[in-house]
Amino acid sequence: MNRRKILLLLAAMIAALGTLLVWLYVQSADDRAKEDFEAVEVLVATQDIAQGESYDEAASKFKLSEVPKDSLLSGAQTTLTGLEGLVALQPIYADEQIISAKWGGSVDITSSVLAIPEDKVAASVNLTDPARVAGFVNPGSEVAILVSVEEGQYTRTLLSRVTVLGVGSTSTISTTKKTDSGESTTAEIPQTLMTVAVSQKEAEKLLWGASFGELSFALVTEDSKLTKTQAVNEPNLFQ
Repeated sequence: MNRRKILLLLAAMIAALGTLLVWLYVQSADDRAKEDFEAVEVLVATQDIAQGESYDEAASKFKLSEVPKDSLLSGAQTTLTGLEGLVALQPIYADEQIISAKWGGSVDITSSVLAIPEDKVAASVNLTDPARVAGFVNPGSEVAILVSVEEGQYTRTLLSRVTVLGVGSTSTISTTKKTDSGESTTAEIPQTLMTVAVSQKEAEKLLWGASFGELSFALVTEDSKLTKTQAVNEPNLFQ
């Protein structure tokens, strides 16, 4: 009988201990949840800020706003104190948190933001999403530039390796094409402004390609093998 009482007492103590541990876990989880959802006041953009826009130009486009603590981005700014004399290194959109990583350089946009090499010039072209490798091309990327000329019915590598200096704003253009039956169809196509560092001769080739053909970027690395190849057309497509 005494043994049974002891076992019942032990069982009751274990049950009580288990209940206490569950309560402590729930309390801890509740505290963590409250901490995660605790509001933090940070600077956000009230309007879009363009790449290269200076702190002075953008000062009226900031406001303090509360965000959940678990949504706070690394380097989020709480005051404007650390941004004087800097420029936006890439586009910043309305309601986006202001983080230090997107600001730098100086108001000398040409030398600080674009960082054009001494023997190069900056040239820009508009590319569709597929033509810019679906958004994987960023400032500092190296690309090969291909041109497809519809009238001559060929595609060829125009420039084998150039450095991307900047990725600009995206706009939408309307294009109209005729079907085989003669009907016209209109489509809205987003295009993004891409700026690259090229020599004078390369800039001339780039302008020609944009004017008389369709340009596309191919993202390359230092290990990519790039050789001089002949133009690809229908007769040699499968060679």
